[in-house]
Amino acid sequence: MAADGSLYPIGKMEAHRSGVLHVAVSIFLVSGGRLLIQRRAEGKYHCGGLWANTCCSHPHWQESPADAATRRLTEELGIAGIPLTPADELVYRADVGAGLVEHEHVHLFRGDPAPDMAIGPNPDEVMEVRWISYGDLRDEIGRDPSRFAPWLRIYAERRPDLMC
Repeated sequence: MAADGSLYPIGKMEAHRSGVLHVAVSIFLVSGGRLLIQRRAEGKYHCGGLWANTCCSHPHWQESPADAATRRLTEELGIAGIPLTPADELVYRADVGAGLVEHEHVHLFRGDPAPDMAIGPNPDEVMEVRWISYGDLRDEIGRDPSRFAPWLRIYAERRPDLMC
């Protein structure tokens, strides 16, 4: 994203190496007061093995954030057909290790699936999923924040309403 707010194409790795502001999406699926979180696959280029919100990614060039959210929910977790509602937009900057920085203008989406929704994680993306209440998530982050992706810690602080 240019200083004037306009968009231009940039590769994901280049954006994270240079810390340039770029567009992202984050999805929060909540059912029965519990948030679906994922543990990122160990092989991810950053934050492998850490717990994150349901799904996050980046739109392809000229793809809408809503379309990117729907696409990535299917690609990462095998979840399709869940209506997603735009919830907010926020900007954050976080060091994610290995010289990489996430500086994201993130579009937040929420979905309210049935509790028996089928989940089929892609092992290249996700090593584990679980449902957790916001209170339990907050307690776990407080005990050992290093187990959680920086952006999830930011969301838990800034937007707890999306998680319950």
